[in-house]
Amino acid sequence: QVQLVESGGGLVQPGGSLRLSCAASGGTFSSYSMGWFRQAPGKEREFLSGITRSGSATSYADSVKGRFTISRDNAKNTVYLQMNSLKPEDTAVYCCAAGLFRLGTLAGEYDYWGQGTQVTVSS
Repeated sequence: QVQLVESGGGLVQPGGSLRLSCAASGGTFSSYSMGWFRQAPGKEREFLSGITRSGSATSYADSVKGRFTISRDNAKNTVYLQMNSLKPEDTAVYCCAAGLFRLGTLAGEYDYWGQGTQVTVSS
C-alpha cells in the first residue's frame, strides 16, 4: 500500500505562485507514475498533470499548460507541482495520485490517492 500526503497549499493572490509537494511512503515510489488532480466545489475532478516513473516524460491539461510544472525526486519519494500565474479559477482541492498506467489522465488509472490540500486564489 502506498500512502500519499500533500502539502504546500494555501491562500495566494492572483498571479502568485505555490509549490505543492506529495510525499509517498509504504511502497516503491519509483514504480509508480504520478499525477496531480484537482476538484473545485460543484465540479468534477480534473486531471492536471502526470509524470512517468523516471520523470523522463510529463503531460499537462490545456488549462494549466505553460503555468504548472510537475517534477519528482525518487530519492525523496516526492512529487511536486509548481504552480505559477495562479488564477481565481485555480481554486480547488489538489490531490496527488499514484498508478501503474504511464501518464494516465483518468482518475480510474490511479490506484492510490492523497487526502488533498486546499489552494485558494483570491485577492
